[in-house]
Amino acid sequence: MLTRLQVDGFKNLVNVDVRFGPFTCIAGPNGVGKSNLFDAIRFLSHLSSRSLTEAVALVRDERRVSDVRSIFHRIGDEYAQKMTLAAEMIVPSHQVDDLGQEAKATTTFLRYEIELGWRLDPANNSPVLEIHREHLGHLKLSSASQHLLFPHRAATWRNSVLKGARRGPPFISTGDENGVTVIKRHQDGGSRGHPMPSLARTLPRTVLSVATAAEAPTVLCARREMESWILLQLEPSALRKPDEINAPPRLTAAGAGLPAALYHIGISSGDPDATYARVANRLAGLITDVRAVSVDRDDKRELLTLNLTGRDGTTHAARALSDGTLRFLALAVIEIDRSASGVLCLEEPENGIHPDRIPAILELLRDIASDTDDAAGPDNPLRQIILNTHSPLVVGECSDDALLVARLIEGVKTGRRFSRVTFASLPKTWRDPVPNQEFVSRGQLLAYLQPQCLQFLSPEQPPARSRRKVRDRDDVHQLWLQYEGRVAEHGN
Repeated sequence: MLTRLQVDGFKNLVNVDVRFGPFTCIAGPNGVGKSNLFDAIRFLSHLSSRSLTEAVALVRDERRVSDVRSIFHRIGDEYAQKMTLAAEMIVPSHQVDDLGQEAKATTTFLRYEIELGWRLDPANNSPVLEIHREHLGHLKLSSASQHLLFPHRAATWRNSVLKGARRGPPFISTGDENGVTVIKRHQDGGSRGHPMPSLARTLPRTVLSVATAAEAPTVLCARREMESWILLQLEPSALRKPDEINAPPRLTAAGAGLPAALYHIGISSGDPDATYARVANRLAGLITDVRAVSVDRDDKRELLTLNLTGRDGTTHAARALSDGTLRFLALAVIEIDRSASGVLCLEEPENGIHPDRIPAILELLRDIASDTDDAAGPDNPLRQIILNTHSPLVVGECSDDALLVARLIEGVKTGRRFSRVTFASLPKTWRDPVPNQEFVSRGQLLAYLQPQCLQFLSPEQPPARSRRKVRDRDDVHQLWLQYEGRVAEHGN
């Protein structure tokens, strides 16, 4: 679970510091930099398992990248010389490495930092990436309340996810030896054992990305956590395809593997019919014409096919379903998949969704995220949802403490002006104590509030404080009344 992200020098992310809860909604116009925040999360994820050059190419969705400086902040034709990224996270206490060996983390509350720079290779005068600094350390459990500001129950949820302790050096550190930068991986036992040094300038990938269970179990758990940070880009073409019977039982970021995922969830539950009925019931809240959902196993062709049966008894294969129905199906399957954990980033979930269905889709996304009132476990996996949007309907339905508004502000560096993105919150939420937190003005918020999303509750039915929506706030209500008054006065 990603609880805090700090970025400086990545695209237009300059001095960005964002806190995340289990569910976060980022609103902002096109081109402001919402997706750049997702790219920074993806870049960290790729750095945990890929080479530096591959990580850059994957962020840009290219096979090859001609200039690694493309992800650095730029003013005109000048690129920043370095970028820094830091992530505070809660990691699973147990993981398995690439060789099937089990790892147990010494502590599950960690902070990872990396600083990257670029230099020109004298051989071909092309820029190459290099690591300036890498660090993985622990966060004290005694200070958890200062780091985890979002609402949660300490006695149940927090105590179930924060475990262990650390004494001694960090798990990964950077130092100077005879004028040369060296990155060291330290033993989980602290001072016991010799650290493993690596020359930073020649490293093709991060030290974290090569961790194994035997040599560095806590680093391995951090690596696995970061690998689970994905951008969910559900493609209808991938969702429509049947799967081979022996296909991996996991849904990919593009949506491939949907029949296999649901089939194996049903088998592992011991009652496939009950599992399919649960998905159908969830889907019926989003789409009216749903009676049943099932997976057909064809042993002759060795295929698994996802089917949906409507109220009239007509059964349709996934290839005949609409794009919106397929996306609903995929999210409903993710919600019941208790083996799925990590961070799911979604861009504009309202696309292709009827406005009347937006509250239901947001409720489904909230249900995918970890419930911080209950202990984490098989029935409450450590999952997180971060979405971005520019839809007034999504903003109006979003919980007010989950909303961040992305906006561009002007900065000056070396005498040159540039634009950078900031992420502001609404006042009087759990984000208030965050140092240097910016807040959304009422005028800025008005752009997201259209009349159709301001269906305020009556005074006899006050909104629950545990999930107060943006549209339910008294100050927002008064703002809209003032706006209506000004419009009426102008009209007269």
